[in-house]
Amino acid sequence: MKSVVFTRHARQRLAERSTTEEEVIQAIRNAPWVQAERHRFAATKWYSFGQEHEGVFYVGKDVRPIFVDETDRIVVVTLYVYFHQRSEP
Repeated sequence: MKSVVFTRHARQRLAERSTTEEEVIQAIRNAPWVQAERHRFAATKWYSFGQEHEGVFYVGKDVRPIFVDETDRIVVVTLYVYFHQRSEP
């Protein structure tokens, strides 16, 4: 299994976007990959959230890392988190 590494930019986004390395890695390992721009991939995984983010209560979130699949590792270059009231994916 390939290791997953994070760029400095991706690491900065973790806390800003209320997600964790583990959630990002699970998304990459368990969600379907789709082609993204510039020879990159994306994978989206839903997680229960049940707390406030920027003053608004959200039930769930979709974690969407953008990454490069290299020969010996996966490099996360950035990530997005979409908060919502949906309780199931």
